[in-house]
Amino acid sequence: MWTTEQYRKLVRASGWYDLLVTLAFVTPWSFMMLHGLMQDTALAFNLPGELPPFAPMHMLMANLMGSIVCVWSVLRIRDPQLAFGRYDAAGRILFATWQIYALVHGATALIGVILFFELAWCVAQLWPVKGIASKPAPRGAVAVI
Repeated sequence: MWTTEQYRKLVRASGWYDLLVTLAFVTPWSFMMLHGLMQDTALAFNLPGELPPFAPMHMLMANLMGSIVCVWSVLRIRDPQLAFGRYDAAGRILFATWQIYALVHGATALIGVILFFELAWCVAQLWPVKGIASKPAPRGAVAVI
């Protein structure tokens, strides 16, 4: 069980992790360098699956994802609230779902590494926080689990 202060540190750490991992997705130029590195890594380790070249529409989606994840990361670094950690865990469930979908449909096995970390951060951020469950929610509030 996390203490409130431990949980805030966890939320901040997850923000830093996401910022570092996602920063290269923000621009077409940085993403092309990352894409090349991923292709070289997949080839060097003879990993199964495909990492196709990116057309402009693919690039747009990668850059949009990178941009919003970086903004969300900075928010959690600057203000690591319990609610933000819970919402981040929900987002990680979605990301993990689509990563599994991609793996099942032939995407590069490199996604498995990212999937592992998504699930680990998700479990950590869903772990109970000491004293939170015993406090009643304000009247009319929506519970965030």
